[in-house]
Amino acid sequence: MPDISVFILIGVIVIAVLVLFTFVPVGLWISAWAAGVKVGIFQLVGMRLRRVIPHRVVNPQIKAVKAGLDMSTDKLEGHYLAGGNVDRVVNALIAAQRANIDLTFERCAAIDLAGRDVLEAVQMSVNPKVIETPFIAGVAMDGIEVKAKARITVRANIDRLVGGAGEETVIARVGEGIVSTIGSARNHKEVLENPDMISQTVLKKGLDAGTAFEILSIDIADIDIGKNIGAGLQTDQAEADKKIAQAKAEERRAMAVAQEQEMKARVEEMRAKVVEAEAEVPLAMSEALRSGNLGVMDYMNFNNVKADTDMRESIGKATDDGEETQDQTSTKPRR
Repeated sequence: MPDISVFILIGVIVIAVLVLFTFVPVGLWISAWAAGVKVGIFQLVGMRLRRVIPHRVVNPQIKAVKAGLDMSTDKLEGHYLAGGNVDRVVNALIAAQRANIDLTFERCAAIDLAGRDVLEAVQMSVNPKVIETPFIAGVAMDGIEVKAKARITVRANIDRLVGGAGEETVIARVGEGIVSTIGSARNHKEVLENPDMISQTVLKKGLDAGTAFEILSIDIADIDIGKNIGAGLQTDQAEADKKIAQAKAEERRAMAVAQEQEMKARVEEMRAKVVEAEAEVPLAMSEALRSGNLGVMDYMNFNNVKADTDMRESIGKATDDGEETQDQTSTKPRR
């Protein structure tokens, strides 16, 4: 029996030791104690209870202490619970200290929680970054399109990283400045002869206001000639004017045709009136004969005159037809 109790005791001790090493990071506590970081066992247990991964807080603290920074465990744990990247914040603070940049832990943590890479910002403060824009097209006063590509050298402004605009805003502002500068040139030759005019004009506008960067220089990397926009617009305008003129001419032609048809209708109307008037002549003559205003001899003379007139008209038509036939015969070639 005593032997069994001894084995049970040994088993309980082994299980307790395993649970202790599993729940309490003893190895991490030993590493912190060896590095001079004051982290207690119960503090590590409290991290476990607060659902904090201990090595993500203690390891960056060891790194900070070895770099000469005074970092409290509570601040690092609070930043971790807020959703920040403790290791990146510590690396940024170490880089800022080495570069003699005044950066506090609170400022660094705020930048990290704002979603910006604070370590990259510190590195960019030491080593400026070059942003290359795509080809930006502008049209000079002579109507020629000019395309320019710029390289923007920027340095991170740590004081404006929280709430400051990003690279997209800088590129958009520089593009707007390039377009306005090209548009104010009298002709495209001025831009080609002096590309530095663009960079100098754009740089004077203070485009980095309200952004997280400080623009150091703007250099024109490439410049090219595009389409003749002015000529294209004039061609389109001429084509539009041509279509308008054609439409107005068609309208006038249609009005002329309508007026011609109207005149033909009026001619037919007048002919109808003449026929109607001629139809009243026999009625008037018969009325004159009945009333005695016209005698029989007068009526016979009227018929003779009318017959004589018809004969003369028929003779005249025959003569005209003969002359026309003779003219046509004379134009035929002789065989």
